Amino acid sequence: MPDAVLAFLAGLGLSGADVATVIRKDPKLLCAGVERTLAPNVAGLISLGLSRSDIARLASLIGVTFRCRSIIAGLHYCLPLFGSYENLLRALKSGSVLSSDLERVVEPNVTFLRECGLGACDIAKLYAHTPSLLGISTQRIRTAVACVEGFGVDRESRMFRHALQVVAFLSEEKITTKVEHLKKMFRWSDSEVGIAFSYAPTLLMRSKESLQLRSEFFISEAGFEPAYIAHRPPMLTYSLEGRVRPRYYKVKFLKENGLLNHDRDCYRALTISEKFFVEKFICPHLEAAPHLAEDYATACREEVPARFIFA
Repeated sequence: MPDAVLAFLAGLGLSGADVATVIRKDPKLLCAGVERTLAPNVAGLISLGLSRSDIARLASLIGVTFRCRSIIAGLHYCLPLFGSYENLLRALKSGSVLSSDLERVVEPNVTFLRECGLGACDIAKLYAHTPSLLGISTQRIRTAVACVEGFGVDRESRMFRHALQVVAFLSEEKITTKVEHLKKMFRWSDSEVGIAFSYAPTLLMRSKESLQLRSEFFISEAGFEPAYIAHRPPMLTYSLEGRVRPRYYKVKFLKENGLLNHDRDCYRALTISEKFFVEKFICPHLEAAPHLAEDYATACREEVPARFIFA
């Protein structure tokens, strides 16, 4: 029987390395009946429009599910949801929705998420980012939705899906602890925590140490007001040493030397792409300060140039 299975997989177009991957994921596949199980599954997949090369790629991703009859119904349901076979394959690289109970788990979850205003594209992205989300109970998803709304994020908000990804697997106790850390470190009120979360839900995933470092920089060193930060929390998600500090020092240098208006908001300088930052804040001032590009590059290597040190 193992030889028949190996021959069958090779016949699908799997290379020796691919066959080894499939068997490693599901050693019991070698004991599966070719005529009773594998051939009918492949025939069913072909009837859904998959080519033999598509099926070979699928087999190398999903492991045990490949020899389950439920794979046909699962794909029949998931293909329209994900929009294309390629989208589904990308999602399956992170986890297999095909292994979850379709009728009792996946379908009710998708139905509820649609009721929350998420379209098929949003649900597909949600699953691709958080594969196990469609496999948890609908009640747990309802709890997560209630939590997100409790932070003030509306279902119609473009951040709703991202917020749901963050809180779905955090316990109520852990969320409470994270909120208290944010309030203490950034001197925020409950409403300011909600505002910050609605713009940057991933703040709840940051470690206490990471948040502390950002608090020390933005509030203690840069002197930003807590309310200002709460309304612009994406800047807390950037690399402190690789992006925030070098750009902040660079903008401060320009202001201190009269090359930039002192009232110029620093936030935009922190959020634009590297290409635009160089174009807007370095290139126009190279004649007046030829060392700017070199100093900025030095700062990006986590070394503070002498010219960026202010009394």
